[in-house]
Amino acid sequence: MMRTLFLQPPSFDGFDGGAGSRYQAKREIKSFWFPTWLAQPAALVPGSRLIDAPPAKMGMDPILEDVKNRDLVIIHTSTPSFASDVRVAQMLKDTNPKLIIGMVGAKVAVQPDESMRQGGPIDFVARNEFDFTIKEIAEGKPLSEVDGITWRNAEGEVIANKDRAMIEDMDSLPFVTEVYKRDLNINDYFIGYLKHPYISIYTGRGCKSRCTFCLWPQTVGGHRYRTRSPEHVAAEVRLAKQYFPQVQEFMFDDDTFTDDLPRAEAIAREMGKLGVTWSCNAKANVPYSTLKILKENGLRLLLVGYESGNQQILHNIKKGMLVETAKEFTRNCHKLGIKIHGTFIVGLPGETKDTIQETIKFAKEINPHTLQVSLAAPYPGTFLHKQATENGWLNEEAAELIDENGVQIAPLHYPHLSHTEIFESVEEFYRKFYFRGSKIASIVNEMVRSPQMMKRRLREGVEFFQFLKDRHAA
Repeated sequence: MMRTLFLQPPSFDGFDGGAGSRYQAKREIKSFWFPTWLAQPAALVPGSRLIDAPPAKMGMDPILEDVKNRDLVIIHTSTPSFASDVRVAQMLKDTNPKLIIGMVGAKVAVQPDESMRQGGPIDFVARNEFDFTIKEIAEGKPLSEVDGITWRNAEGEVIANKDRAMIEDMDSLPFVTEVYKRDLNINDYFIGYLKHPYISIYTGRGCKSRCTFCLWPQTVGGHRYRTRSPEHVAAEVRLAKQYFPQVQEFMFDDDTFTDDLPRAEAIAREMGKLGVTWSCNAKANVPYSTLKILKENGLRLLLVGYESGNQQILHNIKKGMLVETAKEFTRNCHKLGIKIHGTFIVGLPGETKDTIQETIKFAKEINPHTLQVSLAAPYPGTFLHKQATENGWLNEEAAELIDENGVQIAPLHYPHLSHTEIFESVEEFYRKFYFRGSKIASIVNEMVRSPQMMKRRLREGVEFFQFLKDRHAA
């Protein structure tokens, strides 16, 4: 078995681990997600180590010392971080020329040949799901015989092996909690809308929805929701409770946990038996009857992608959602006491100055507990990227999606709406949502009731204003 290091390289301040891997930009409030996509193959490779440098505030020196005694390094990369990650790979290779270095992630999954051309020190990239791909390589299987990779042979020729079959038996994957306990400090991970400390795991992969902008289902996870059994999920949560009794909340980070309602209800009942608080990602169409079962069994918060309050834009992005359905769903959540962290995107196809105001009005009307506003980002491998390229919406000068400090920029523009107007609408959205009397009053009341919440909100406020300062500097 190769001595294997799984690595999230150091990056700019605030570049966290969103979506269970690496988030694509610096966020308004500093946050760190668990590196689940790396922890999963790490759990398959005995004797491996996972280093998640950003939340650990780790520089390159200890990493370079570590790789002196490694045979294989797996780096998780993304479109915005790729150039930096290649530089890290070169530093690793310079330290230990015998290293085999592979990259995983959505970027290399959809652009394997380009990634190999641009990544001189990279020996291979893994396409799509890569858990058992990495396991086979760590076991010493020749690269020429490993499904699902694009690799470089001794002559420098780039070769694409056949695709790897998707994992169907999700219960065959070991618990990532074992790797969390072995290699991570769970106190390093925090999200503004989740209780601290928290733990996030996946109960399944893939998403039935066809949203044109969404990166993971179109690149790595696929559109079939392949799931673990409720009993398997409950066993891992039970183990995590044993390992980490201080955990305040479990986050099920599946793209859309509510894609399978009977299964969601079954897992909820298992969580109720365990007496844990939990949250998950959901689509804004969950019926009241299911919401009630989830709430009665420990559900605290739903992370909901509303995206827009304009029906035509939702049609344009193939969201499969009606605005009125989303309103009813949100009213039901409020009625049941389920908190919502709502996510919105400005600059999607069909966006105008008027539709931005319509979405802001919609957000104020449904009034989620917290929200985040992102700029439409056409990541390679998505339908939105194909649209933007074909229609001339993509600002090539901003094609990297972020600036040198990791602040997201607006690469899309339309004849009737400039990228500058889209960029500036994010700050307007936040200001109009949070700086209104009723919202300020609710935040103040929340802080008064809990000194811990007061400290947290004050910290987040400082981070948020620093984020705005960075955006203006950009």
